[in-house]
Order: sequence, then C-alpha cells, then structure tokens
Amino acid sequence: MRKITAIEAQKRHPNRVNIYLDGEFAFGLERITAAWLQVGQMLDEQKIQQLQAEDTQERALQQALLFLNYRARSESEIRRNLRKHEIPEAIIEATIERLRRDGLANDRQFAQAWVENRNTFRPRSRRMLALELRQKGLDDQAAKSALAGVDDEALAYEAARKRATRLKGLEWSEFKTKLSGFLARRGFSYPVIAPTVTRVWNETHAEEQHYEEEDET
Repeated sequence: MRKITAIEAQKRHPNRVNIYLDGEFAFGLERITAAWLQVGQMLDEQKIQQLQAEDTQERALQQALLFLNYRARSESEIRRNLRKHEIPEAIIEATIERLRRDGLANDRQFAQAWVENRNTFRPRSRRMLALELRQKGLDDQAAKSALAGVDDEALAYEAARKRATRLKGLEWSEFKTKLSGFLARRGFSYPVIAPTVTRVWNETHAEEQHYEEEDET
C-alpha cells in the first residue's frame, strides 16, 4: 500500500494534477479521474493501475473531442491523431466506439457532409471527391453512398460560372485556356470541360454575341 502525500495542479495543464505517493511524484491524472482522491488516502498497486488506465481513457477522449472541436473528422483521422499522441491502440478503439455511441463519429455522415460542403463551396469532379474521401480513410461503401447523387456536368458548370467572374475581359482563346485548366485541376474530364467552357462563355458574352449576329445580318 502507498499513501497519497500530495495532490498538486499542473502549471502547464490546469485540467491535470500530479499525484505524490510516499513523498515522491508518482504520476499525473486528469482532474475528473482524480476527483475522489485525497491526501492521506492509501492505494494498492491494483488501484494505481486502474487509475492510470482510467486516466489514459479520459485523456484519449479529451484529445479526440479537442480534435473534433475544429471540424468533423473521419474515424481514420481521429485514429491518426490519437496515435500521434501515443494513445494505446486498445484505448483508441474504445474511444472511437464511445464517440460512435455519442454520435460524434460517423463515417457515413462525415462523407455526406464532406461532399455537400465541397459541392457548395469548391465544386470538383466525382473522381476527385472519391480520392479525397479515400485520403480521409473512408471505406468504399461510405464513399459510394455519399457520391451517389454527384453530377459532374452540374458541378463543372457551377465551378466554371464562379471562376468566370475572374476572367472578365479576356479573349476567347485565353478564356478557354484558363477556364479549361481550372476545371482540369478540379478533376473534370475533357468531355465535361469543353461544353461547359463554351456554355459559360456564351452566357457571359450573350450581349456581344447578339450584337455580332445582328451586325452580320
């Protein structure tokens, strides 16, 4: 049996405390894990191991929640982040399972939200979206479900229409080259790019074309 002789808050990590046993530093714990401990309390080795295991679980959960605080993440991203913080694999899997139960980890929802966000703010091809989802660690089933309604022609048009506002004043040849290159970098194929570029050019130069047609007659 060992006696708790001091419990001190950590200076750099206010949510953690240092536990001293028999006058010497023994280990650190999250405050929530150490909440029931008090100076003078006796701990056997089994209890010490239990406290440390609980602390690792709590630390993993808090790190995962911090990681998720910035934006939604795939399970694979969460795993990589926890490994970076040297969390044991068994604890990582237990943490992922807890996040699933709490609705904070769901690859299907993540994939759907990722595709919807891309389609709204930065349209790109179905092929490139699939590549991004694979890079996020999504399995084929989750990716396939999220990409089910993706229409390359519609997305290429939206991307081109937004980009065309930056290409005003260019002649057709330069407009075509720049806009085609932009769409190619977004992963669209030539059979989609060519008619899209022509369509957007015609829409943004409708008055000029109408004038030229009348002038020719």
